[in-house]
Amino acid sequence: MALNINKKARSIMIQGTHSDAGKSIITTALCRIFSEDGLQTAPFKSQNMSLNSYITIDGKEIGRAQGIQAEAAGIDATTNMNPILIKPTRDQEAQIVVHGQPIQNLRAFEYRNDFFETGLKVIKEAYESLASHYDCVVIEGAGSPAEVNLNDREIVNMRVAQIADAPVILVGDIDRGGVFASLVGTLQLLEEADQKRVVGVIINKFRGDLTLLQPGLDWFERYTGIPVLGVVPYVENLEIDGEDSLTLHRYEGENDKKDIDIAVLSYPRMSNFTDIDPLRLEPDCRVRFVKKPSDLHTPDVIILPGSKNTIEDLQWLRYQGFEPYIKEAEKRGTYIVGICGGYQMLGNQLFDPHHVESPNEQVEGLSYLPIETTLTTKKKTIRVTGESFLDKHKRIPLEGYEIHMGQTCYIKPVQSFAMLNGEREGCLVNHIQGTYLHDVFHNDVFRRTFLNKIRNQKGLSSIEETINIKEKKEKEFARLASHVRESVNIDDVYRLMDQYAK
Repeated sequence: MALNINKKARSIMIQGTHSDAGKSIITTALCRIFSEDGLQTAPFKSQNMSLNSYITIDGKEIGRAQGIQAEAAGIDATTNMNPILIKPTRDQEAQIVVHGQPIQNLRAFEYRNDFFETGLKVIKEAYESLASHYDCVVIEGAGSPAEVNLNDREIVNMRVAQIADAPVILVGDIDRGGVFASLVGTLQLLEEADQKRVVGVIINKFRGDLTLLQPGLDWFERYTGIPVLGVVPYVENLEIDGEDSLTLHRYEGENDKKDIDIAVLSYPRMSNFTDIDPLRLEPDCRVRFVKKPSDLHTPDVIILPGSKNTIEDLQWLRYQGFEPYIKEAEKRGTYIVGICGGYQMLGNQLFDPHHVESPNEQVEGLSYLPIETTLTTKKKTIRVTGESFLDKHKRIPLEGYEIHMGQTCYIKPVQSFAMLNGEREGCLVNHIQGTYLHDVFHNDVFRRTFLNKIRNQKGLSSIEETINIKEKKEKEFARLASHVRESVNIDDVYRLMDQYAK
């Protein structure tokens, strides 16, 4: 049962010595652990910079990580869990999304100078709302709290800990090396009051013999007076949606011998690449992210994923020389799939009358689908359900979400990709398909039907069994929680939270 509105939730904040230290994963683990222990738990990240989005049940946009953390906690995500989302659009400029709605594009110095007070107010109100309705709030920081050049106006690390009056656990990544230097250096660069707020550290991504690390742990505790709450071994093959491109290393070293070769065009403003994750889990799929035409080779599928700046990424594809390679692949019968921005690229024309993405008002598309897209200043964010027309002989259910700033129209009659929320959506022309539906490959029946079409085209027999993505995700949450429970003193975490909640 949620707390009385006048009662203060227990809270804990996870900060890191640097980006990719493991803040998001530790936060996700604690959300699941506290939930398993009977506490209504919510994640919170005041400000997130990411091109991977999550759409809440009421159709609002937040960072993917907070949506996944809410799922780990067994609750519906809301914008209070990530009230400010920053989505880079081009160098030194980003779209600012507040409570799920884009408000304006700002350059870095404009955001820092002009948005600070507004952002601080938004953050305080969002946190207070969560703290009044949940037993526990797990707060995630960003980057490092020791960015001395930014700390006077930061709104994501120690200032948030002060707002929540939350104890802080500092996470260090031992896999990169120099973890003790990173931890000690971070602590020494904090203001004295903030140093006292750090109640423990977690050493993350450990590989090897813990007895060899123990002398270092003992030294750290003597030197700093701060306890090591746990050493978390490296989690192998954890299949939880990644927050940003730092997680793309999971696609490296794919097996060359798999039946279906899938090439994903990795343009600079690629967004929501988690759409692709389920394909990598299928036993017959090799998935590659490709940045050079010479690395494309002869795949069975080419995927053009989402983009935060469709026109610039389309121009990048042309500049890199991808266009003739895609054309040759299409002639060979390669399946070509465009999702969101990639769907827009596959059309005949893109119009940008309001200069949302480009100084050019009209750009020629790749001309594989009979559509035209006009970019608009208003973003569409919505969850959708329906069915696909991929197979004429059976109903294939679909669910997912749309998030785009463009209106697309057909310029001649064409087979739609799907019927979503009662409306025709996307295009399906032989082996070329385009859709605005994010998470399209998270639909198990659709994904397996799509892959079997490719298998049959190659003379291979169909595979009837497929992975249940929702069950897989739940198992991964449970595995992560068990992994962290075994290596972190959770009783001490509860005790430290209780001390600050009094």
